[in-house]
Amino acid sequence: MKLIQLNCIAFFLFLGIVSCDRPNCNNQNAVFETNLPESKTYKDELVKQLANVDQSKLSYWFQKYEQQNGNEFLHFYVQGDDLCATLVLTMKNWHKLEHVRDKKGNSYYGAQFTNLKFYIQQDSLSTTFVYQTFEKIID
Repeated sequence: MKLIQLNCIAFFLFLGIVSCDRPNCNNQNAVFETNLPESKTYKDELVKQLANVDQSKLSYWFQKYEQQNGNEFLHFYVQGDDLCATLVLTMKNWHKLEHVRDKKGNSYYGAQFTNLKFYIQQDSLSTTFVYQTFEKIID
């Protein structure tokens, strides 16, 4: 009887781990392959790509929390409509994400964020994606 219980527990743990993973995507964009997501070149290319896709077909999957030089960032995999990239959001406000900030992203890896909203600040020196809000987290 204990063996059956252990097998059931192992099975459900496996399902839990697998269900939090994002679908595979294959990047076909050389700019994304040869530059870091934090670079202006990468971000400028992402701006171009986002302008050419149907935003309703994009999925956002949490990758990590980062703190650097007093600034905080959330990294997301963004994919869909032939787009496969990393989006680095600058966090100026934490509306609906205070719990993610408190945990520094721990336990959110692989969670899908639906209807993620951000705006873009862009000039000749920098490109920044700034978090606004989201609808829900599917974990």
